[in-house]
Amino acid sequence: MGRPQTVDEYIEGFSGPGRELLEQLRALAHEAVPQASEAIKWGYPAWVHPSGTILLMVSGHAKHVSVAFTPSTRNEFDADLAGFATGKGTVKLPYGQPVPVDLLRRMIAFRVGEHEDEGVLWM
Repeated sequence: MGRPQTVDEYIEGFSGPGRELLEQLRALAHEAVPQASEAIKWGYPAWVHPSGTILLMVSGHAKHVSVAFTPSTRNEFDADLAGFATGKGTVKLPYGQPVPVDLLRRMIAFRVGEHEDEGVLWM
């Protein structure tokens, strides 16, 4: 199969804990930003604001899923993310560890707010 065209196709490319975590994050995104639409951006699942701006993306890897926000959103939650490996705008969620659902929900809400209130676009 070539590059996935839909989020369903992307998730179907994983099995076991990877697929479970991607499904869990998808459900969380739908719950947290029901107005967002799903799309594949640069080969990865993304949730897009009705304005057309990406709010967050996920990517599956061998031992973790990365959730990508803007660097400003990631930095806002620096203290809360002390136990996680992070990048410029990303948070690694290792397979087999509890998912920080409440933290992710707060991060998504912040991201929506920074876009709607301050006009912060994607990277």
